[in-house]
Amino acid sequence: MADAVTSQTLADGQRTAVFKFTNISDGTGESGVTKIDVSALSTLPDGRSCTGVSIDKIWWQCNGMKVQILWEATADQFCIELGENQSGYHDYRVFGGLTNNAGSGKTGDVAFTTVGHTGGDTYTVIIECTKTFA
Repeated sequence: MADAVTSQTLADGQRTAVFKFTNISDGTGESGVTKIDVSALSTLPDGRSCTGVSIDKIWWQCNGMKVQILWEATADQFCIELGENQSGYHDYRVFGGLTNNAGSGKTGDVAFTTVGHTGGDTYTVIIECTKTFA
């Protein structure tokens, strides 16, 4: 079996994108699963493609497990961890958002890894991002 997961794009504008992710775990969990694929996001009117995002806001609820948010690269780079049996709202815009500091092999994508997951654990995560372009 596998965890029952959903990924939904709520908005994909010229500069801002909003995503909703859910997981109902069967105990399998997720490890480095791509959640935001920047190559799939809309382009600018001049045709430039999205090459990355900064995370501006996160709303979340984790029941029984933690969620690590990672910047994808040759070796994924830790961004932030959302706590077990916690919920919250963070607004990072005051300092320009959480920016991708991944090194070698940086893709611009965002991944999730669950920690401490067991059957019946859940998460819901909503992320608002500012898109960056080459």
